[in-house]
Order: sequence, then C-alpha cells, then structure tokens
Amino acid sequence: MRNNCSLLVILFLVTAVLYSCQKENFLDKTQSTELNEKTVFLDSAYTMDFLTGIYTDVGFSTSPTRFGNSGLDASSDESEGPASGSVNTYIQFATGTVNSSLITTDAWRIPYANIRRVNKFLFHLPDAKFGNALKVRTKAEARFLRAWYYTLLLQHYGGVAIIGDSTFNSKDSIPTVRRTYEECVNYIVKECDAAAQDLPWIQDGEDYGRVNKAACLALKAKVLLYAASPLFNGGGIATAEPLKSVVAYPAFDKQRWKLAEDAAAEVLNSGQYSLLLDNATEPGYGFYKIFIKRKSTELIFARMVGDNNQLESVWLPPTHGVTNPAGYPYLETVNAFGMKNGLAIDASGSGYNPQNPYANRDPRLANSFVRDQSLVYHYPELARIPVNIFVDKTDPNKVVSGQDAIYKGTPTGYYTYKMVDREVVSNWFTTATERCLPLIRYAEVLLNFAEARNEFLTAPDQQVYDAVEKIRERAGLTPFALPAGLSQLEMQKIIRNERQKELAFEGHRFFDVRRWKIASQTENQMMHGTEPVKTASGTTYNTVEVRKHTFTDKMYLWPLPESEIKKSTELLQNPGY
Repeated sequence: MRNNCSLLVILFLVTAVLYSCQKENFLDKTQSTELNEKTVFLDSAYTMDFLTGIYTDVGFSTSPTRFGNSGLDASSDESEGPASGSVNTYIQFATGTVNSSLITTDAWRIPYANIRRVNKFLFHLPDAKFGNALKVRTKAEARFLRAWYYTLLLQHYGGVAIIGDSTFNSKDSIPTVRRTYEECVNYIVKECDAAAQDLPWIQDGEDYGRVNKAACLALKAKVLLYAASPLFNGGGIATAEPLKSVVAYPAFDKQRWKLAEDAAAEVLNSGQYSLLLDNATEPGYGFYKIFIKRKSTELIFARMVGDNNQLESVWLPPTHGVTNPAGYPYLETVNAFGMKNGLAIDASGSGYNPQNPYANRDPRLANSFVRDQSLVYHYPELARIPVNIFVDKTDPNKVVSGQDAIYKGTPTGYYTYKMVDREVVSNWFTTATERCLPLIRYAEVLLNFAEARNEFLTAPDQQVYDAVEKIRERAGLTPFALPAGLSQLEMQKIIRNERQKELAFEGHRFFDVRRWKIASQTENQMMHGTEPVKTASGTTYNTVEVRKHTFTDKMYLWPLPESEIKKSTELLQNPGY
C-alpha cells in the first residue's frame, strides 16, 4: 500500500488508448505522454483522461485470463484450468495449497492503487478546468469507483484499511489497521448512496459506459447481500477478536437480508432496466444476445472495450485457431443445467436420458458449453458454415478423433461457450464482436432481490416467484413457472441453482459458494468430465475423474499478501494463514 510516486506518470492514458472503444462510448482515444501531476490537472482533457484511467481495471477480478489463461472459474467448481508447469493461483485453490507467499497480489495491489488515484482526482477536482455540473458528475463517478475497488477488497479479504480521502507520498505513514467488516460495509454503502444522488439512471452518447445511478444502487445491493450471507452474518471463520469483527459481523441479524432486498428493489422499481427477452428467434435467444451487444436493456455496468475477440481466443476449441484453450467446464457444472421443462436432470419426470444427455436441456446449456457434436460456426476460406465439434474418442483404444477430442483438446470433454459470439471465429483473428464485458446485469439484481427476500421471509411470496420466473422465462424454459407452495429452503435451492446457471463464468460462483458457506462441500470433492466414445451403434458417454479438489476453511477468504504483512505489525493476517 505504498505510493512511490510523488509525480504520477499517467500510464493509464496509454491504457485508455489500448482499450479505447471503436463504437459509441466514453473510452475514446486520447493523447498519451508522460505528464506530471500539475500538468494533468491544469488541462481538462488530461483530467478527464485521469478519471477514465481508473475505469480500466474495474474488470480485473472476473477476467477469464486473470491467472494466466484461467480465472475464478478454474479456482472454483466451475471448470478445469489449462495445464500449468508452475504453481499459480488457480492451482492453489484447486489443490488446497493456498498460501500468502505465492498467491497473486492483484486483489490487494490493484484496488489500492486505484483508490489512491481516486483520492488524487478528488483532491485536485476543485481546481479542475471543469464546469460545475461536470465537477459534480465526475466526483460521483470517482466515489463509485472507489467504492467498487473497496468492494473487491472486501470480497477477497474481509475488512481492510480504509484510507478515506487521503493522498500519500513516499514519506507518509499509510494506515494499515484493518477496519471491521461492518465499518467497511457502511463506508461502501455511504459512498454508493452519495454517488447515486448525482448521476443519471442511464449514461448515453459519448458517456455510455460511465457509472450511472443504477450501478451505484446495484453495487450497494450486492454488498448488503454479501453482508447478510452466512459467511459474514455471524458465521465468520475467526473465533476471537479482533479478527472476528474484521472478517464478519460477530452476531447474526436477520434484518440484514431486508436491507439487501430493499437496495435491490430500488433498481428493479426504477423501470429503467429489464431482461432482454427473445424466445421467438429461438428459445433463450435473449440470453445469448445480451453478451454480444454493446448496449442492452439489462447491462448496468461493464468493462468497456473496443471490438474484440477476447473470449473467442481463449474459449473456442483448437480447431478454431485457439492454441491454448482454457476454462474446461466440469460435468458438475453442466449437470446443474436442467431440462427445458424446468426440472433438474435427476428429478422425477424430467425426461432426462443419459444415452442422449443433451436432448431437451435448458437452452442456456447450448449457449454456455461446447460439447461433443456441438455446432459451432467456422470459416473455412470464405464460406461461413456451422461445423460439428468432435470431442469423442473413435474407439476403445483411446485413439482420439481429432485435436478437439477429450484428453487432447479438453480434459473434461467440454469447452466454455458463454458470451462467445457465434459469428466470430478466432481463425486468423480477423473478425471481432462489439461486446463489452458485463460486471453488473439486471439478471443479477433480480436474483439478488429474490434471494434476499426469500431469506428474510419464512416462505417465498409472489414477489420472489416473479423475480425468479422472469429469469426462467428469458432462459426459454417451458413452462417457466415454479410449483406453488414452495418452502423457503426449496426456493433457496432453486435460486442458488439459477445463479449457478445464469451467472456461470461471470465471476460469481467462486464467491457465492463462499458467502453461502458451502464451499467445503462444492470444492472438496472429485470433479468429473464426460468421455464420449463413438461406437457402431452411436455414442456412449462415460463419466471420468478429472481432479480432486481440496478445500479447507481458511480458503473462505484470501490470505493477505505476505509482502504486505511484512510491512507492518498492525496488519493482521486472515485466519489459518
């Protein structure tokens, strides 16, 4: 947490150029050079570039390539990461060997670096060459961004040091005492409320992609949802003070669920956002379309990028020009996607056939995974045609059918297809999509509301049903309606399953199973894949072991980096590390 620069080198001006969008949004190309602090804040364009630079890291935590060629999906029970010759962060979480000396420092370093940048911006804003209206708006943007980065710290570590509005130079003593979990939650909520007052519900035109009121309120709802969840609401992993109050609320309070519900309801009741529904083109087409459009009715906050093929270049099979695919989904993740009739595959009357396992499944499955004989667009020469992806073995002697096959292209029998644009083929990387990377979607807010209200009530009411059924309707389930008379625990199971499906590979699952305090089950087991074997009579599907995941209670939180702990005896390490 040491600021080594008294004269800031505006590296994020360069970053803004590299990531600038070619479509309508605020990340336009800017001039870039090494500028000192005085120069930056005497020029309105450079001052705005400084603020824009703080946006560039907002999506680092959920990036699919955060840990090399893998991310939080490979650090949880969602997917297997690529083969690695070194001990990286995803390997540590999969094998239960997480430690403070080898784990990535990005969750600590990046948020604090940007928090200091926000404070520098706010310090100079009164003298900036802006009109009063722009000063008010950009101050609100900056305060949200600061709250966003503190939220990332809170997700990973629990309570952390809050540095307020202070700006530090290399000779200053920077606070290292970790604040309580409650203090951090209250601080973030206060910042979100303050920022929301001075921002519009929707930013448009050249400001599209900048923070809006909905993002502020949705972030507030998310923080309060986490605060109400079992891991933090009186269920922390520390047994004694002062850590007990640092990593969680010491005592349970059911009212915290109500606070989370009310915060999510502010967004839902605004009438400004809605799910992108399109079951006419094909069942669940709206679920596909939201991830390939730069703008939609449900995108609340996103990491803005220019036209890109980022996901195609890491998730498509090798036959589509990807030399080192990543994010190989586990069978457990695939099986979480039930049937088109809304029933789980193991439910009575679901119609699931293990000999034909992909027939009549939840339409989101086809838009989330590539499996044996999936049709994926390909461009041999100039003719665009969908081609079969063969993941099967051709015979019992383990002779594989091609480079996409299990054991050769994928260790699990699956590839990730979530958010991939069907029209983009990574061969030669000559085409791109206009997508941006979602960080907060209306669908998440609906599920946050449903979960919080269901947990607060003794049994789900119509508002809970309505929120969940909207997700199921957009997914293309028929019927999408849930059975009447569900208990609170039955609805809880459905909501958790909907989160696992709807929000897969968007960075939620890793933290969800922790805040629910169920990671000791979901991430402490053998993970499996599917081995398709082609025979004379068709294809058989064998379940195969992929990796034994190991989880210990300390892994509910990340360890603070050892390099930071060594700087101060006041900085307490998380339990178990």
